[in-house]
Amino acid sequence: MNPIRNHPHLYEINTWAWLYDLSRRTRRNISLRDVPDSEWDALAELGFDFIWLMGTWERSPESRREFRGDKASFVDFRCALPGCTMNDVVGSPYAIHRYEPDARLADWNALDAAREKLHARGMRLMLDFVPNHVALDHPWTREHPEYFIHGTVEELHDDPIAFYQMEAPSGAYVIARARDPYFPPWRDVVQLNHFQPSLRAALLAELAKISQHCDGLRCDMAMLALNEVFARIWGAQLGGLSAPPREFWQDVRAALPNFTLLAEAYWGTEPRMIELGFDFSYDKNFYDALRGNRADELRSQLSGDFNFQRHLARFIENHDEDRSAEVFGSERLRAAATIFGTAPGMRFYHQGQLEGRKIHFPIQLSHIADEPVDTAIQAFYKNLLQLTRGDTFHSGAWRELNPEAQGDDSAGALIAYDWQDEKSWKLVVVNFSGGTAQARIRLGDRIAAGRQYVFADVLNNNRYVRDADEIRNLGLYVRLEPFEADIFDITLA
Repeated sequence: MNPIRNHPHLYEINTWAWLYDLSRRTRRNISLRDVPDSEWDALAELGFDFIWLMGTWERSPESRREFRGDKASFVDFRCALPGCTMNDVVGSPYAIHRYEPDARLADWNALDAAREKLHARGMRLMLDFVPNHVALDHPWTREHPEYFIHGTVEELHDDPIAFYQMEAPSGAYVIARARDPYFPPWRDVVQLNHFQPSLRAALLAELAKISQHCDGLRCDMAMLALNEVFARIWGAQLGGLSAPPREFWQDVRAALPNFTLLAEAYWGTEPRMIELGFDFSYDKNFYDALRGNRADELRSQLSGDFNFQRHLARFIENHDEDRSAEVFGSERLRAAATIFGTAPGMRFYHQGQLEGRKIHFPIQLSHIADEPVDTAIQAFYKNLLQLTRGDTFHSGAWRELNPEAQGDDSAGALIAYDWQDEKSWKLVVVNFSGGTAQARIRLGDRIAAGRQYVFADVLNNNRYVRDADEIRNLGLYVRLEPFEADIFDITLA
């Protein structure tokens, strides 16, 4: 295959839900082996570089049981799927029973065949890796108690939500449920001990196996495996066990030197993840600035080092976040999508986003309620993806631009940057505010004196002719209505 493009496009698919929908539409049981070629063709036509088949691994029967019997979870489930029953609850894809394809979805041969079909269309396959925890009923809980964080009987009695009684051939023991320190423990998973060398070796062996069947891994809550973070969360349960001399992710990168790694990472750990060898890391700060309508913060982030930005995965929704059509609404969606879809870094799209879906999808369900396609949003994304699949937005030189005030103080609402290569020049200008904004933008010496230039707004199908001398002396004048987004193709008249 060709080398991976700079600033690649990723599409996340909920594998179980996708196959459920295909089965319903075709009125036969569709597994990954049976996916029609037309489905892979459609993804290729949109210009995606990676397809993340989220939730491919074997799901835990115990996870299903936990959620099928949980009243609070059913409140959320029935918001997404009115009339939801226990049979609609298939368990969390992040409570992994084994790193084997789930029998409902595929086997190894079917997974390899899907990968080959992606490769034939110039795309790569990404799967999940969960370093922090496994399901309550993972074989390791019976065969290797030493792989886990243990607790005491007293801790179990005092906090049965945070600890779990485990039965193993070697005897009963108390095990910690996994957690993010800012949220309650996850009910259906138990905590791996990253300071235990034998556990690290076992995880590396799993990686060696699954990496033979995909081209990249999205690593769930990757920052929780950092030595400093792990010690801060679990120090009281480590019994004096000290941190290994190397970070776990250093060993992963050494074992998989030419493999694409995407870190789900938060709390300012993104630079550290990239330093340790991740190709890309989630950029939650960028998402939060978009969601919070903070143009000044967006500009600050876009002013950062380009070599760092190109390793960030930027998004406006994924399976953990609310639907972008619901969050941003019709007023702000196009502006937010244009910024994340043309900024440096991995551009990360989510199943249902392109159709304007609004119902958040609990990942423990097999499917959710049907929604009509928003044809206007669908047409917008088809155009945006077509525009940004071109070489200029991948191999071109990127430059942040500084809109200068023109008669008022509204220039601060504008986000502007361009992409240039030898064949093409694209200018992106977005008004990320609820008021009209105007400014002058200086474009530099590529504008030749004494000529006229066409600024074709390829996002909105508008065309403007501008005098080069005015642009060189004063800058390009732009005036955008609230949350208007423009992508200009700049050519000589």
